[in-house]
Amino acid sequence: MNPALLPLLVAIPLLLSAVSLLWRRAAFQRTVLFVSPALTVGAGVWLLVTHAGEPAIAHAVGSFLPGIAIVFVSDSLSALLLVVTAAITVVASAFLVATGEDRYRFVTPLVVMLGAGVNGILLTGDLFNLFVFVEVMLMPSYALIAVSGTWRRLGIGRMFIIVNLVASTILVTGVGLVYGATGTVNLAMLRGVGAENPQAALAIAVVLLALLVKGGAVPAHGWLVRGYPGTSAAIMGLFSALHTKMGLYALYRVYATVFDGAAPYDWVLLIVVLVTIVLGAVGTLGERRMRGALAFQMVTGVGQILIGLVVFTQFSIAAGLFYMVHHMLTMGGLILGAGALEETYGSGRFDRLSGLMKREAMLAVTMALGLLSLVGLPPTSGLWGKVMLLGSATVGPSWRVALLLTAVALASISSLLALQHFWREVFWGPPIREFLPDDPLTHRGRRARVTETTRVHRRLLVPPVVLIGASVAMFALVGAVWPLFQRAALALVTLDPYVEAVFGG
Repeated sequence: MNPALLPLLVAIPLLLSAVSLLWRRAAFQRTVLFVSPALTVGAGVWLLVTHAGEPAIAHAVGSFLPGIAIVFVSDSLSALLLVVTAAITVVASAFLVATGEDRYRFVTPLVVMLGAGVNGILLTGDLFNLFVFVEVMLMPSYALIAVSGTWRRLGIGRMFIIVNLVASTILVTGVGLVYGATGTVNLAMLRGVGAENPQAALAIAVVLLALLVKGGAVPAHGWLVRGYPGTSAAIMGLFSALHTKMGLYALYRVYATVFDGAAPYDWVLLIVVLVTIVLGAVGTLGERRMRGALAFQMVTGVGQILIGLVVFTQFSIAAGLFYMVHHMLTMGGLILGAGALEETYGSGRFDRLSGLMKREAMLAVTMALGLLSLVGLPPTSGLWGKVMLLGSATVGPSWRVALLLTAVALASISSLLALQHFWREVFWGPPIREFLPDDPLTHRGRRARVTETTRVHRRLLVPPVVLIGASVAMFALVGAVWPLFQRAALALVTLDPYVEAVFGG
């Protein structure tokens, strides 16, 4: 692939976003909603094929010198996540269409602009433009989280804005400190500087702090568990695959590049990871809403993904990245599945749902597989994700091995108990007899009798089935997909090709 085409992965979505803002015809809006991420999937696959022979490619916009130019860089890691994030965006967009949320004003241009920001984060080659693309991702998100305009969602949107503005302020401050300490924010030029320069290491710590907040790590996880369930299932499913995961991707990229190994203060990251793993899982036990429980599972997933950085070997990084993709697919499928039940039965509360296993057999099987995947049981990608993470965690000092294995074990037991409660309340028990109709024309808020026609519509069922099906496919085809994650991890631990591409591009 010609490296000069890399900026188009940001420019084309931005252009489509602008055009869809001006041309409001419904057919065109829906076409743009699917075409933009589909183009990114195609480009990502092309890049993956390219990187099988060429580890990294880069393009300096305007042919300026490295350190001055805006640099776009692609390697196996960025290409892999381009494919996964864009594919999940397509599925979440299908759910938006199924629920009719795509008809809300500006939803299509906002979703497409969000995708442009994600692509920029994955391809940028310097810290300042990482901050810029994070803001490009966040700006449409402020509107999307409150897209329905209800008072509750407007309140959640206000909290979401405040937290992310504070985190962005910390991030740009950290970027400024890095520039002051090193004279550059170009990632290739920052290679290994954190291990050599204590001042630079401290400045990078500020950047990593901001990314941990955006990633939803404890103790800065409150915004995630309150904010995500407060918006719609389609938007939550979209955010679960993009927002926090882009923070985690940036953590992997910056940490691996700047320190070229473990950080001097890696014990701090270890503490954050341990607490995040355990508290996220335990917090699930106290939830009484489906998407609230899944939000806490997102938090514990953040901690487990970051095990790859704590151990910092090629295998641990590959395992962490595998777990990240597994979590994106599984969590997206479960959230959209919960959203399908909410759309049909009018509530996501455990005490208002019961006995849906026979009535919604296909969705019940899908949700069961998703819950098994979160715990780490077959036949889902969660099994291989947990096995690989636990295997990678056995490397290093015995005390660290003991702490990591204990944390994962406690989280798995807590998650199993909490998700078992989820399943028992929603799918077991006596058949549901009354529900809250979703359509305002049928007087939502008044309980109605469940009839034979009260079932999850096929158009709501397909998106969660596709995502959970992908998780099962990862389990069955692990031998075929694992080399992709090995190559992605190699791109982070062997930085020579990345640096050569930047200075030669």
